[in-house]
Amino acid sequence: MKSVILSVLAILLVACEGKKEVQLPKSNQSLVTSIGEHSPVYIFFALKGKDTIADLNRSNTISSTHWVFNIDKRLPLRLVIPQVSKMQAKKEKSMHKSETSENYFSYADSLHKNLAFVSFTNVTYKMERPKVGTFILFTLNNTVIVDAKEIKKTALQDYLNQLPSDKTRTLYFGFAKESSFDTYLQHQIFIKGLQYNGFDANAPRQEFIF
Repeated sequence: MKSVILSVLAILLVACEGKKEVQLPKSNQSLVTSIGEHSPVYIFFALKGKDTIADLNRSNTISSTHWVFNIDKRLPLRLVIPQVSKMQAKKEKSMHKSETSENYFSYADSLHKNLAFVSFTNVTYKMERPKVGTFILFTLNNTVIVDAKEIKKTALQDYLNQLPSDKTRTLYFGFAKESSFDTYLQHQIFIKGLQYNGFDANAPRQEFIF
């Protein structure tokens, strides 16, 4: 029955946009499963000749609601993030924006067979390298580079644990611009679980795409 429910959710995403389809990222855990009144934003994977295109559809957005971004997992970040940033700016400028509304990425929880969400309301994107702070770069080969050292992604929490506890560092996260949105979504879920002195995954932060 659960698999049927997940299939229906996928069909609804397709039905909302006629023949267009969004292939959502998948994870085996749900961070958020219920968000109340929301508006959908779709970013489709499209081809124009040999070029990949991030096809944005935002026709049904209401600024006073939460916005759910349904983004095709195959798209690279270099195409996705400019579209996301444009929509963030549009919402911020709206006179109808609610201070309690949030922005979410949607994904499919393959273990629990439901649609799930991760908030990025307080994330500001920059298409450049950071100049200060403790920079954690997620590479294309599932490792991270932090303090000029390359380590396995799974070892990042242990690395943070051994840093001096008498000094609070600001963590900045970076991502390879050719990474797929699928991979980026997995990184976002991973970051939500990090524990570090002074770090709050839900607090305002900058992320760097280059």
